[in-house]
Amino acid sequence: MAKRILHYCVLFVVLVFVQVLVCNNICIFNVATPFIFVYFLIRLPIDMRINWVLTLSFLTGLIVDVFSDTQGMNALACTLLGAVRNTVFGLYVTRKDEIADTIPSIKSLGISVYMKYLLTMTLLYCVIIVSIEAFTFHNTLMSVLRALSSTILSFVVMLGIDSLVNTKHEKGL
Repeated sequence: MAKRILHYCVLFVVLVFVQVLVCNNICIFNVATPFIFVYFLIRLPIDMRINWVLTLSFLTGLIVDVFSDTQGMNALACTLLGAVRNTVFGLYVTRKDEIADTIPSIKSLGISVYMKYLLTMTLLYCVIIVSIEAFTFHNTLMSVLRALSSTILSFVVMLGIDSLVNTKHEKGL
């Protein structure tokens, strides 16, 4: 249990560090920004109590807000993402006892289900954060383009991160 907590702490620190120092400074064609810190929330165990998920989601967003000067936008988006996390997971996995491990991964869910889950969660986060940033329906097409392009970029980067995470090591935790 202590190894698992340490693993999540390291994952959290690395993802937030990279998000704040690197990803926040990347804006491809002035529309796509990768949001990789959301991967931490996606990888939380499914059987984790909802109050812990919401607390960790809020704190994750708040820490990114503090270092990104985004005034609570990430805290709101992350908290909403944490609130719908189990519902989204339930769309793709009907029974939780069907999966091998409670940590969402390609190994535990299969590539198809995991990619759908990862893409849906990333899309939800990007739609929420872009909607909060725009806070208007004036330029809807640009907001949709930003949400979709950020989703695709974040999804690809998260798949790369997922390939770096040693699932055999996690299985032993």
